[in-house]
Amino acid sequence: MEANPKRNELTYCIFEGLDMPEGFAFTENEYMYEYDNVSDDGSVVDEAAQAEEKKYKDSTHEVVSKIAYLIGVPKHIFANEHEPPKQEIYDLLNADKNARIIRNLCIVRTAIERNFKNISEKMRFDYASIMNMPEYIPQQSITELSFDGINFTRRTNTKLFQYIIEINKIISDRINNCKKFFPLWLKWSYIRELFIMPDGLKESGTKAAAERYYSGKAYYPYKMYINWRPKSAGNILFNDKKFITVLYEQHNDFFTEYNKVSDAGSYIKGSIYDFIGSSEKVVVLVDCENSDPYKLCATLKNLDHEHTKKISSIILVDDVNTVETWQVLESFTSIPVEHMMTERVKQDKSLVDVMLISRTCLEHYRNNVDSFILVSSDSDYWGMISSLPDARFLVMIERAHCGPDLKKALTGAGVFYCYIDDFYSGNAEDIKLGAIFKELNRYIEKTVRLNINDMLNEALRSARVEMGTEERKRFIAQYIRPMRMSINDTGDMVLELKRWK
Repeated sequence: MEANPKRNELTYCIFEGLDMPEGFAFTENEYMYEYDNVSDDGSVVDEAAQAEEKKYKDSTHEVVSKIAYLIGVPKHIFANEHEPPKQEIYDLLNADKNARIIRNLCIVRTAIERNFKNISEKMRFDYASIMNMPEYIPQQSITELSFDGINFTRRTNTKLFQYIIEINKIISDRINNCKKFFPLWLKWSYIRELFIMPDGLKESGTKAAAERYYSGKAYYPYKMYINWRPKSAGNILFNDKKFITVLYEQHNDFFTEYNKVSDAGSYIKGSIYDFIGSSEKVVVLVDCENSDPYKLCATLKNLDHEHTKKISSIILVDDVNTVETWQVLESFTSIPVEHMMTERVKQDKSLVDVMLISRTCLEHYRNNVDSFILVSSDSDYWGMISSLPDARFLVMIERAHCGPDLKKALTGAGVFYCYIDDFYSGNAEDIKLGAIFKELNRYIEKTVRLNINDMLNEALRSARVEMGTEERKRFIAQYIRPMRMSINDTGDMVLELKRWK
């Protein structure tokens, strides 16, 4: 096949640090990105990405966007709507000093790895500093690092591999400052390891890393250096589902919580929006005994607010013995929430289903609600659905709790149903943490009752010691108020008083 002259010109300019061909606008840091797919007309295409779009359909891009930022993927890639990393993630992390430091260190480290021979020769023969090699080292990164208080280039007579060692040390010391950007369910140790060069504080380790990088440079994401076993896997930062799957495989592990890295497809969301849009008045009815509060929260958070404004209320039909997490739901949605508690006549018999059915009828006939989104996997509600021919229903169920008979009946009646399991649940962490902290505070209030005045009074009585008012105040201030809490290996909380000598 005949060579593409425009492609050759572009590739040559990228590697030689020359001005780009006409029609290509690059910023200072972006010369490091190499285009592998340039069509005959000079436009960039990615056939592999098109195939992977189908394979990893409906995946999210939160994690890969953060990884792309931190490892130093060029800024213009984030601005390109056809590339996975998202501009809003770039803006979020770029406003954080800790994230900026890691990004710029990774950019400089990759630049040195790519141009090690040329930089070494200039340092040796021209006595040049990496501070003055814009053709090899992005000076914007050096400047930003200096602004953020990182000056690893101050030493003179430093060999090039020693700069890499210094960068590795700073990254190792600071990468945990970026832990806060990643969800709790993702194994941080796997993420952290991507940034740590193996044996990177020794010259031998930097050489081994360089050899691995050069031998498999095409398999590194956007050709930026990370610590991983390079293999032909396409763009591992294509989306969260692919990246995390590959990341876990690199550690001989398996990732299975795909609902945390994928969202319901356009067909499902479109059907919900069509249902709401063609309704006069919509109410969401939730069977709290047969629904997961976290999954429902994720579902609501992933529906576009403009399409859900017609939902007048969410009615939670709950049993007194059901998990109290439902009380937190209203903090995470702008839709009015009514929590309807049902008492039990017989302790072994819940009345939630009866109360939900009666409330549905009340809303339909008295409040003129024509459409209901029913959140429950209980087949008992089919009788209600089939008995209200003038009401419209959309049913949200869970895969593990809904049998084939109900799904068959819904399909036969033309009632649309969807799985709340399919909606992206990675952003439901807030409601989980909110519920956990609420219960922790409740447990602490119930379990931990320690009054320092009572404690001191008991100690004084037992020790048969008398203290005046002023002496008592000073004793409390000096020895009791500095009391520290620690947790031992068994999880027990231990209170430790300040040592008196």
